Amino acid sequence: MSKIAFIFPGQGAQKAGMGKDFYEQSETARRIIDRASELLDIDMKALCFEENEKLDQTEYTQAALVTVCMAMEKVLEEKGLKPDVTAGLSLGEYCAVASAGAMSTEDAIKTVRKRGILMETAVPKGKGAMAAVLGMENEAVEEIVGKIDGVTVANYNCPGQIVITGWTEAVDKAAKALKDAGARRVMILNVSGPFHSPMLQKAGEELQKVLEEVELKPLAIPYVTNVTAEYITDSSQTKELLSRQVASSVRWQQSMERMIEDGVDTFVEIGPGRTLAGFMKKINKEVKVRNVSCMEDVEKVVQELC
Repeated sequence: MSKIAFIFPGQGAQKAGMGKDFYEQSETARRIIDRASELLDIDMKALCFEENEKLDQTEYTQAALVTVCMAMEKVLEEKGLKPDVTAGLSLGEYCAVASAGAMSTEDAIKTVRKRGILMETAVPKGKGAMAAVLGMENEAVEEIVGKIDGVTVANYNCPGQIVITGWTEAVDKAAKALKDAGARRVMILNVSGPFHSPMLQKAGEELQKVLEEVELKPLAIPYVTNVTAEYITDSSQTKELLSRQVASSVRWQQSMERMIEDGVDTFVEIGPGRTLAGFMKKINKEVKVRNVSCMEDVEKVVQELC
């Protein structure tokens, strides 16, 4: 029996125009996007559909991306496509939790707005950095990074692609050491802070307070968490895991491997871009990955999988 996973991208996937056709063609999507505008007092249509500088600012990006991805997810479910399990990369985990039934869409949107502000302001600008390391084994990266204070692994994206994070000087030092040790490329990323590093521990503690106000329901289906790459079946663990997540490594590769091990053979990436599909090609070529980023995709995917 085929098992389907809904997977959601993280920050960086956003682009102007995302969700516009959903808004125009679906009453459900329109309701979610308009409600987000009301809840946050932000013009979501202007933020998501038009070219603007705010869309790439963490404090706005997170709410925009979760709003659009959840609008897309609700349209898919309305058409009859339901997942057996969910997962989301970093920010995308909020969509995964909502899609799995533990958090309302409204609460997910409100929480990530606050998360974005906490992450944006956690470390003074320029003090922290992130870098993508290409063409090197996980263990080799861990060994080199482990010898340098102030830098850790932020993301295990897929074989041959790891992201490191930490104090700017430490990341620069690690980048040089990794290149010298044979990494194909090390690229400093254009991000506003050292996400998923211990430097964000304080932001995680503040986020815990925000999450305490959120009412969680029992999970309808499990999701796989970034922090441990394990299945979560009890939403009483969710708040702690989400607050730890901002300062912990994102174990995306391990999460996908865990789901495949459990029999998931079809992954539906919901949101703009094809980042997760690209990672999956390097994790496992045998599984099926479908993308939903426009209304046309919805019809195709529903027809094929329902």
